Amino acid sequence: MTDSAANGAAQPQAQQPQAQIVLQKIYTKDVSFEAPAAPQIFQEEGQTNLQLNLSQRVTTLAENVYEVVLTVTLTCTLGEKTAYLAEVQQAGIFGIAGFDARNLEAVLATYCPNVLFPYARQTISDLIQGGGFAPFLLQPVNFEQIYAEQLRRRAAQQAEGAPAAGASAEGA
Repeated sequence: MTDSAANGAAQPQAQQPQAQIVLQKIYTKDVSFEAPAAPQIFQEEGQTNLQLNLSQRVTTLAENVYEVVLTVTLTCTLGEKTAYLAEVQQAGIFGIAGFDARNLEAVLATYCPNVLFPYARQTISDLIQGGGFAPFLLQPVNFEQIYAEQLRRRAAQQAEGAPAAGASAEGA
């Protein structure tokens, strides 16, 4: 019985490495709030205009360890004046292993910012309310859709670039 168990253990099965994502740390990397027209802006009336900008940066810290920084910038204007500008860089350290390059890129571009966004949203909300303005809650963001659009644009740029490169090579 021991021999058969040993024989079974001695024959390793071909196993694919399991894909795994481990959230190691979430932290606020940078925070900024400006109300350049205060206190006069509190006396003004009118329709506010909000502009939201999202960006992210990925840095490889070690093998299978990545820092993802989601930057959320919200600018509120009233007429020609900036009522406030709130910016948060919400970061996380993620251990990610067992993914091929394409799927790793997708995880970094979709899963990671989805984890970070609620923290950034709360910080933005607290900054705005603490700055004396009406409470504001950012709506959810579909990072999968943003990533899909980035892939479409990248494919279109490559398609446009391929004929031009071929044409210049023929002309040379």
